[in-house]
Amino acid sequence: MGWLLAGLVTLALGCDTEPAAEIGEQLCGPSEAKVARVVDGDTIELETGERVRYLMIDTPESTTETECWGAEAKAANVALVEGKTVTLTYDVECEDAYGRLLAYVELSGQEINRVMIERGHACVLHISPNGDAIADEYEALEYQAQMQLPPAGLWATCDPIPCG
Repeated sequence: MGWLLAGLVTLALGCDTEPAAEIGEQLCGPSEAKVARVVDGDTIELETGERVRYLMIDTPESTTETECWGAEAKAANVALVEGKTVTLTYDVECEDAYGRLLAYVELSGQEINRVMIERGHACVLHISPNGDAIADEYEALEYQAQMQLPPAGLWATCDPIPCG
């Protein structure tokens, strides 16, 4: 019965039926946008003025204070995405308490959120329900960054670790 009601509403509104991810993207924000500037290691600003906070990661601070590896994390993010057009994918919750969009950011087939973890520029920050399906994968990436010889990025330099 629920499918019938949904179908009638779709017909009545003249809407196309789309996969859930596409619907979520439309409700959250743009699926593609140019990065106007990098705010810090885990936040970007789009040309539209919207701020995007990367899902599943936390980088050391470089704006209000400078923590160990904060400048390096920001520089890495600048090199990866500033001035480039990125693809944005959303999860369950669209925005954080500060009104920033929450997204996975991709460029040329690479998910930047993962790259930041792999290179030791970020720690895992899992805030459920976002990332529930991939939390174990991210934890494994972080562990690999810590255990490689020498450890990647902040894992080799910072004591104590400023994030996570």
